[in-house]
Formats: sequence, C-alpha cells, structure tokens
Amino acid sequence: MSKELYIGGKYLKQNPTWHSEDSPWKAKQILKIIKRNTLQPKQICEVGCGAGEILYQLSLNMKNDISFVGYDISPQAIELSKLKASPRLRFIEGDFFREKTPLFDIAITIDVIEHVDNYYDFLRQIRGRGKYKIFHIPLDLSAQSVLRGSPLMSRRNNVGHIHYFTKETALAALSDTGYKIIDYFYTSSLVDLPSKSAANFLARWPRKILFHLNKDISVRILGGYSLMVLAE
Repeated sequence: MSKELYIGGKYLKQNPTWHSEDSPWKAKQILKIIKRNTLQPKQICEVGCGAGEILYQLSLNMKNDISFVGYDISPQAIELSKLKASPRLRFIEGDFFREKTPLFDIAITIDVIEHVDNYYDFLRQIRGRGKYKIFHIPLDLSAQSVLRGSPLMSRRNNVGHIHYFTKETALAALSDTGYKIIDYFYTSSLVDLPSKSAANFLARWPRKILFHLNKDISVRILGGYSLMVLAE
C-alpha cells in the first residue's frame, strides 16, 4: 500500500513540489556533516531522491570530480528529477536494491525510512551499498505531538509517515541493524526556514529558547526536529 502512494501519483498530487523548496536547506545539513567529519567522497548516491533537488544542490556545492546518482521508485519523481540531470548527476527509476551498483563512498537517505513498510530490512540492505551512510530522520514523537494527536495523523495522511521516531529509537534502529554511529546532530526546518503555518510561527521562539537551554528536553517536549546521522 505504501509503495502505491508513490508509484500511482497520489503523493505528487498531495505534494506537487515534492518538498523541493526545503532541499537547499537539507543539502546544507548534509554538507555540514560531511565537512565536519572530513569526508572526501568521489561517488555519492541518494536512495529515495524524490524530485532530485538535494543531489542537484550538492552537485552545485561540491567538487567537480564528484559524481552523483539518485534512485526513486516513483516515475513522477524521476520525471521531475531528470530536469536537473547533467553529465555528473544521473537519476534512475527503480528499486535501488535490485540495481547493480558500485560501492558508493556515501549513500544518502533523507527523510525516507519513516515511509518504508519494513524499515529494518531497508536499513540492513543499504548498509553494504556505501562506505558511509547519511540519514536524515524526522523525530515525530514528542510530548506535544502525542498529546495533540493531530500532528502524527497529519504526517501520516499528508506526507506518508508510517513510523515515528525519537532520537533514541532512531539511533537504536541503526545500531540494531549493524551500523556504527559516527556523528549526529539535530536539525529543524521549522526553526530555520520561513513558517508554513501560524502554529509553527508561534512555536518557533519557544523551541529556540528551550533548545538553547537543553537540546534533548526541547526535542522531547516540543518536537519539530529531525536527526542527521553519519554511520558506517
């Protein structure tokens, strides 16, 4: 059922930009974790590349000798992504795990595992396809999201989230599936980017203030954060 959401065109209908407007910000977070761990990749892939804007932004901001390839099961997403293709940036429609690929220097998975039916199998399969892996995982579970209920259902109905994580459960899932965690940090598009709703605008300053005082408590209580993880 979850695959049909992306293959059949419903996801594009509900999200016509495929979240491309957030991609420059996401690419910036990826570059941050690459630079602070002094990684020097030559081949980068993205599994679940969507409209391809993240890889496009990375290609604009990384060395010219780096090649990029994105994979997605959605034909609609790949049609959008191919508009950004270049000799060093390719996009492939299909199941990444059925493709014959090299061992990539970095395999990127940005806001994907919360959509996947069996994310443990997904994590096990991707582990051997790249020397390093970078994950961006929304931390949908917080005190306020559980108390209100509607944020979780909104993410389920509008953007297809079927699993919900805290920092602890996200890192545990990676450890359980054989990853060594190298680095991680919190990110928040709700704090960094222009607010998309009045509720998000009103919550911005409480999030900023409490996050400054205690990052973990802020994320657990107010939510609105994701986790960027580098693993091998």
